[in-house]
Amino acid sequence: MTRPPYAVDPSDRDAPRRDHGGRTSALHWVAFTPSTTRRTAVSVGIIIVLFMVAFWAFHALSSFLFLLLLAWLLSIGMEPMVLLLTGRGVKRSLASGLTMLLLLLVLIGIGALFGQLLLAQVDALSKALPGTISSGLDWVNSTFKTKIDVASVERSMDLTPARIATFATSYGGGLIGVFGSVVTALFDGLTILVFAYYLSADSITLRQTIGRFLPPRHQPMLMTVWTISVEKTGGFVTSKVVLAAISAVAHGAFFWVIGVPFWLPLGIVAGVVGQFIPTIGTYVGVLLPCLFAATSKPVTVLYIIVFATIYQQIENYVLTPRISRRTMDIHPAVALAAVFIGAALFGPVGAIIGIPVTAAVLSIVETFHHRYELHPELAALDDDITERPQADDEVAAPAPTDAVDS
Repeated sequence: MTRPPYAVDPSDRDAPRRDHGGRTSALHWVAFTPSTTRRTAVSVGIIIVLFMVAFWAFHALSSFLFLLLLAWLLSIGMEPMVLLLTGRGVKRSLASGLTMLLLLLVLIGIGALFGQLLLAQVDALSKALPGTISSGLDWVNSTFKTKIDVASVERSMDLTPARIATFATSYGGGLIGVFGSVVTALFDGLTILVFAYYLSADSITLRQTIGRFLPPRHQPMLMTVWTISVEKTGGFVTSKVVLAAISAVAHGAFFWVIGVPFWLPLGIVAGVVGQFIPTIGTYVGVLLPCLFAATSKPVTVLYIIVFATIYQQIENYVLTPRISRRTMDIHPAVALAAVFIGAALFGPVGAIIGIPVTAAVLSIVETFHHRYELHPELAALDDDITERPQADDEVAAPAPTDAVDS
């Protein structure tokens, strides 16, 4: 059999090689000697050891890194107010301190007004939840003629007051300090506040320090990435917090007016869930209030659904365009995936911070990624679908013509 023109005798190391396109290139042979084999084995071993050390360090510092992530999100959430003060001649360190002091005063004021009521309602809510779920399942069985075993559902969900208290302790102890250790809560909160202050006040110094480790040609990229991630993500976080606060106040006040039990914590849940779970968050947030309303006054369930629908329209067309007009937008599918991934990695708090972290990453990618022009067939897809009334295999009937006598 004749050898193809681009084939080369393997024994000839210096022979040129011709590929399918007719281009000629030299062959490169790789030989492993005992010395190179030892060096390769040592290099691979060092890489594996370094990887294992890095993995151990990350696992050991995971809680601190998570607090540092929360501090970074708090610092970029403070950035719009800090920029407003620095624009009026206030030093950045003082502007960061005043912004954090204002934030603490607001939190202390809210805690003084509603803290005792909130704790009492949360405690009563945790005790009443198992019985409410049982009553709801009984109502479903009697109304829709189903045969759901209430006892088996309770056993599978393990919804007992002790279990709920344990769940709240494990997930809320280091963050809100309600059910957990007071010392741990104070330490975690102080850590977040201190690092958030320094990340905000020393932002310029931190950028200069990082820039000294980069070549001059890469330093403008650092400035662009930092500015975009802080400005866009900071505005996004601020807008979401403001919208969540407005939604929580509106839902809580409405629940109080119509007599829904535990209206304060349920209003907060509805407001936060409605903002940080896209598209369906408003309706997911009112599921628990509807459950409690159904056991006391079933007609209030209809009131809650109507109010949630009306409020979502007001938020979409009135509040969101005015509050979030300068922030970036995230596709609902991407935002929902960020919530699920954040919840899988860090629990309930991860579900809240998943979208802001995704917003920071997307803002950077959106700035530096290269976009290509669409092929004419791709660009015309919309017009082709909307303007073409017939399918491709249909042939239009010929226009009638006058007969000609031969």
